[in-house]
Amino acid sequence: MDDLDTREWLLTNGLGSFASGTVSDIRTRTYHGWLFASTNPPSGRTLLLSHLEASLEVSGKVVALGTNIWGTGEIAPTGYKLLRSFDVNPVPKWIWGEGEWQLSRQLVMPYGVVESGEECELQDQESQFCHRLLIHYRYEGRETAVLRLRLLIADRDFHHQQTNSLDLQFSQVLGNKQIYLQAMNSGRFGTPWQLRWSQGEYQANAVWYWRYGLPEETQRGLGDREDLHSPGYLTVTLQPGDTVTLEARMGFPAELTDSLTSDTFAEAVEAEQERLSQVFGWEWGEDRSDGEESFHISSSSPLWQQLLKAGDQFIVYRDSIAGPTVIAGYHWFNDWGRDTLIALPGLALVPKRFELAKGLLQTFGRYCRHGLIPNAFPDIDSEPYYNSIDAALWWIETLGLYLEATQDWQFLAEQFPTVQQIYKAYFGGTRYNIQLDATDGLIGWDAPNVALTWMDAVVGGEPMTPRPGKAVEINALWYSALCWLSQWAERLSQMDLGDSVRLEKQGRRYAQQAQQVKASLQKFWNPQLGYLYDTIDLDDRRNAQIRPNAILALSLHHCGFSQKQGQQILDLATYRLLTPYGLRSLDPADPEYIGRYEGNPEKRDRAYHQGTVWTWLIGPFIRAWQRFYPEQPLPFDWQPLLDHFSSDACLGSISEIFDGDPPHRARGAVAQAWSVAEVIRHLRTT
Repeated sequence: MDDLDTREWLLTNGLGSFASGTVSDIRTRTYHGWLFASTNPPSGRTLLLSHLEASLEVSGKVVALGTNIWGTGEIAPTGYKLLRSFDVNPVPKWIWGEGEWQLSRQLVMPYGVVESGEECELQDQESQFCHRLLIHYRYEGRETAVLRLRLLIADRDFHHQQTNSLDLQFSQVLGNKQIYLQAMNSGRFGTPWQLRWSQGEYQANAVWYWRYGLPEETQRGLGDREDLHSPGYLTVTLQPGDTVTLEARMGFPAELTDSLTSDTFAEAVEAEQERLSQVFGWEWGEDRSDGEESFHISSSSPLWQQLLKAGDQFIVYRDSIAGPTVIAGYHWFNDWGRDTLIALPGLALVPKRFELAKGLLQTFGRYCRHGLIPNAFPDIDSEPYYNSIDAALWWIETLGLYLEATQDWQFLAEQFPTVQQIYKAYFGGTRYNIQLDATDGLIGWDAPNVALTWMDAVVGGEPMTPRPGKAVEINALWYSALCWLSQWAERLSQMDLGDSVRLEKQGRRYAQQAQQVKASLQKFWNPQLGYLYDTIDLDDRRNAQIRPNAILALSLHHCGFSQKQGQQILDLATYRLLTPYGLRSLDPADPEYIGRYEGNPEKRDRAYHQGTVWTWLIGPFIRAWQRFYPEQPLPFDWQPLLDHFSSDACLGSISEIFDGDPPHRARGAVAQAWSVAEVIRHLRTT
């Protein structure tokens, strides 16, 4: 596989559906396919259309354009050898060619939220969602050619491979230039969908293709074989300059009055470009008012627009809460509360998507229970997961940033009861024995076999970095929250909202508590290292490991550490943790350090927070640097990370993590929300 280009591409539709594959067109992951439809947005992602296996007959010669790797390791056919070019912008486009002919293919996934009653009506049921993919081929050459497209399909959860069995059957019903498809597995009906085309003759020819290999899954120690079903193939005779357009769409829609043409595809691409233009207003370029300065690029530059487009891929609608949320990463993550709140400034505040920011804060605030903000939402009719000590504190911090950007004090008044609920829960105690220590005002927790901070990897029921007791970034968040509360109570007391005297008293009490916590934060100061202890254990022992949580503590809107302390912390973090792609999660000199994130799930989870580089942490590092070294240049070169965004891993996005050891290979999810968001937050427009 050395000569195969396995860099990846990604299309999304705002509902959790996605399409993904590689430049060379080989499928290397369980998550590669052309239509993963989100049956319960943004969840229930189901592979329906894996791909179309293409061959072209021209000048009496049949050329196979596909590329597959099989369980034996054999690569056949080898269509990638005829691949002349690939481009990901504005949509993925391949061009194959030989001699005097060439064939191009483009894919687009239209945005999936539509008005009820439009063309995505399901029979007997209206839907505001539409999950579809458009495929467009164009032939150029001197002679007539025959294009054959064999359907490769599935009906399986996006985490698991499909295996042929007698219990799994696929039905197909042929209509006018369209075919309706549905699986039945052990008596249960699968997800219905259809494929239609602009021209060509379809021939039913049901066969199975067994044991596709998935080498990325082999490396990850997971299932790495896949069987795909083919119900038949489409034959299209093409004159030079001819095109054929196909559409795969979830559901059995009513008879569609529109016909597929080459214009259909172009209009879909144009509609998506127009949607992005309206969302972001490509023309804006005025200075933002958050006072941060960093790398400068033009607001009209392709790089900036591609970054905003990448950020938009994570914004999705969740049906179970009837509101917006953020997919933490592709391919395998769902939405997570902590990730959403950390990513929100970059995804929504910097591009001035204030209604989106407000909606996200409302969504998570509405589900506050026992003073905790959900760490994850389940599907319909289930309780959210509240296994996070910091999500509620991040919610307050992000609410503060939203209010600073918008001055939307009426929204503060609406959300202040939730703010107070969080305060009371942390002050008086809540789940997981999260509670305030009355002696110093700091927040601690103690619960077995769970990990409540962002360092949350668990192997065999054992947290890898459990961090019970008092964690440094949690108490820095608590201090910042108290400062926010003091400011907000004072502001609300000046508004005609009720008992202003009571609000004034509350504001003074919050301010007093903030001062107590600020003084107590000095318990985390390690004078021998010139750094912060990572945790103070329940028995008052200090953990002196050098981790990036100290940088998080310096980066918040309200910071409780001195200028001298901040500079010492940054100096050590720059030397021990900073890489071209983010911060390591542990000092390489630490005996627990693991420099490569690889192997089976257990090995990877053990390495997850023990040295692995996290890109999102570059944002807190920059904010801390600009606070404590405002006159000095940032000791970080953006170019390697921007090169990664443009030409590595997933083209046009940023990976979740990188190896701690050079050359810092990209690992984990190939597109991660908070990674993209923090780059957007600090790349400046001019």
